[in-house]
Amino acid sequence: MTRVWKWNRPVTVREVLEDLQQERSIAYTTVMTVLDNLHQKGWVRREAEGRAYRYEAVSTRAAYSAALMNEAWTQSDNPAAALVAFFGMMSAEQREALRDAVRMVQGPEETPAPQNPVTENPVAENPAVEKPTAENPAVENAAGENPAATGGETGR
Repeated sequence: MTRVWKWNRPVTVREVLEDLQQERSIAYTTVMTVLDNLHQKGWVRREAEGRAYRYEAVSTRAAYSAALMNEAWTQSDNPAAALVAFFGMMSAEQREALRDAVRMVQGPEETPAPQNPVTENPVAENPAVEKPTAENPAVENAAGENPAATGGETGR
């Protein structure tokens, strides 16, 4: 399938054979059998061209990968935990690609508006609000309370 997806066009057994033979010795009949099996399983469609067939992928590699991920996710007894574990395995680049994909699926009208760091989370990006540090872990929270001063209570 890798060769069929890579070329993104109908291919003959001979073309796939010649490409594979650059890496290893393989018989024409082996490639023909594999492509025939892929056709019987519905992965490729074929069209007769003279005495041979041209094989073409039924779906893209991306669609196949998505179907595999969906199948694994739906078979989990805890889909949310499976997603969290999967996201935890991702590199920073993969997580960014995921964010981009979510933006594409949601579209501009569904993308949440950016939060105003001062009104939504007064500590996050507001330089006027002191943030906890190793030297000073007891700073006030957004409500002006100091939870560390009374062992986690607000002191009010």
